[in-house]
Amino acid sequence: MTGSTTIEDMAPHVVAHGPHEGIGFREFVGMVAAMMAMNALAIDTMLPALPQIGGSLGIHDENMRQWIITAFLLGFGCSQIIYGPLSDRFGRRTMLLLGMGGYALFSTGAALAPSFPMLLLFRVLQGVAVASTRVVTISMVRDCYAGRQMARVMSLAFMVFLAVPVLAPSIGQLIMLVFPWRGLFAMLAAYGLIVFLWTARRLPETLHPDYRRPIEVAVVVEAFRRALTTRQSVGYMLTQMAITGALFGFINSVVQIFADVFHAPRLMPAIFAGIAGMMALASLINAQIVERLGSRRVSHGALLGFLATELVHLGIAYGGHETIASFAICQAIAMFCFGLTMGNFGAMAMEPLAAIAGTAASVQGFVTTVGGALIGFWIGQDFDGTTVPMTIGFALAGIAGLVIVLITEGGRLFKPRMGA
Repeated sequence: MTGSTTIEDMAPHVVAHGPHEGIGFREFVGMVAAMMAMNALAIDTMLPALPQIGGSLGIHDENMRQWIITAFLLGFGCSQIIYGPLSDRFGRRTMLLLGMGGYALFSTGAALAPSFPMLLLFRVLQGVAVASTRVVTISMVRDCYAGRQMARVMSLAFMVFLAVPVLAPSIGQLIMLVFPWRGLFAMLAAYGLIVFLWTARRLPETLHPDYRRPIEVAVVVEAFRRALTTRQSVGYMLTQMAITGALFGFINSVVQIFADVFHAPRLMPAIFAGIAGMMALASLINAQIVERLGSRRVSHGALLGFLATELVHLGIAYGGHETIASFAICQAIAMFCFGLTMGNFGAMAMEPLAAIAGTAASVQGFVTTVGGALIGFWIGQDFDGTTVPMTIGFALAGIAGLVIVLITEGGRLFKPRMGA
């Protein structure tokens, strides 16, 4: 596909037929969300446990504990590059089952880890395994839906998926009232097994036989070339990377912010839930409006809102006027805008690449997650006892995202680039 190919050009060849026999629309969306939630659970249930894990394994440097999050994200991001070509060759279902089985196994290994380095190893492997759900679910949705319908399905799945961060820190805290931190990993293993069994029983193969691609060097290289040279796809992939980096910076910093800045660590799960809830609300609203307004109008407007909010927040923090209320309100607004952007950016990045959906999802997942993890790690490591480094990181991410969108769309917002 070239940069000028649109979904309408592909429509005769790529049929947006919905899920296959044996599974309805609601179950399909629920299954996609459940798979995507495996990643969110592996990150957000850890947040209240970081101090206990560090203390148990002899890690007293608070910034070093951020590796528990970053190790998972790096494994999750780097391995995505392989799942696309494999799912294009062997099908979506097979790769999903392998990944979810590995997630349950490596979660068990993390629960039994005797040292911090071993825990980090299993966290990397856990990320490697669950990366299949990030790549293959997006490819699976693209197999079944196109254009604004795809954006709607992704928004509905994101709505359920984003409910997980609302509850995950509280779930982690509740589990730790009964069990030590190792119980969190046992819970992740059990959840992975449940979703594995559901998928094995109910999900048919979604990849049309005509779209299976052999694993040949020339074929793979050509698919990667297309994924990395299609203007619209590359632009929205890089925009997702910038905004995702801000999110990971928030996740890396939030425990220390509530403990060291506000001296209110017990309020973290509730306020985190409220902030994450705004992302879920935004995804629900997006699912209702995107087919009427279009992905560009919604996501470009939300990106401007994200940047404006973070510039105001930076002014508050830099001026020394930050409070729990100002932090919660500004982050809630920013995450609401985030929720309106990501599903749409993802759909627009995938739209021109239907024939190589698996490889495209791999490339985009790799760049978005690894780049975002590194940006987020940089933001987290700059923590200095204030919220200023985090707000600077958010503002820079918003500026970078806006610049990339303007370049992608030829200086236009809210409408496709002329000639696209």
